[in-house]
Amino acid sequence: MKMLHYKNTKISYTAQGKGMAVVLLHGFLENQSMWDELVPELSKKYRIITIDLLGHGQTECMGYVHSMEDQADMVHAVLHELKIRKTVFVGHSMGGYIALAFAELYPDFMKGLVLLNSTARADSLDRKKNRDRAIVAVKQNYSAFVRMSIANLFSENNRNLLADAIEKVKLEALKTPLQGVVAALEGMKIRKDREVILHLANYPIQLILGEKDEVLIYKDNLKQAEGTSVKLTTFPDGHMSHMENKSELEKELLRFLKTI
Repeated sequence: MKMLHYKNTKISYTAQGKGMAVVLLHGFLENQSMWDELVPELSKKYRIITIDLLGHGQTECMGYVHSMEDQADMVHAVLHELKIRKTVFVGHSMGGYIALAFAELYPDFMKGLVLLNSTARADSLDRKKNRDRAIVAVKQNYSAFVRMSIANLFSENNRNLLADAIEKVKLEALKTPLQGVVAALEGMKIRKDREVILHLANYPIQLILGEKDEVLIYKDNLKQAEGTSVKLTTFPDGHMSHMENKSELEKELLRFLKTI
């Protein structure tokens, strides 16, 4: 684990392996430990960078709203520290929103993009209202909110099948400070629609979706790939493909990286 001081904020990241740089960005209520089971295999062929995003894991909060652009600028600072000029991004959920913000701000750095259980679209009005409700709920009962939020990320079948693993995810999520939770919700709520990137990007993009994802509804998110050269992969489970479909995801990522 390495530390970078960025704008008076401690940023935690790791870099392992040699070869083409691949940056793994975790989602909301997660931290870089979500990638622990994928890194050993991926780092055999690639230089794998994992980062605790603002207000998550061991990275400190930088404010009361962490916009996707704020997060992308921080990721850029880590890449600058590592002297990386071109990279592939794999972003899970919120990590995908941040990767898209990075792609808009720093297009010359992009070599490829995987949106894992993520979307290029902005929040709908309903979803924005849900974010506001979530902010109220987490301030009222932090632990109950976090535990329920994590359970909902898995398909119904897997909630029993993966009960022990889900409990570990909940314990990791409970390390996220209240300020980090609220700042991320505020940042996701105001994020821009970046669907145009899927149409105009000059690098390969892969969209990986879960058919039973209750967070990002599968049918709605299929539409954004229509009329683009984005490669679509569908898994049969929920929002947590790195756990629910781990071996398939590993194969899919290695296959995608090989094409770059």
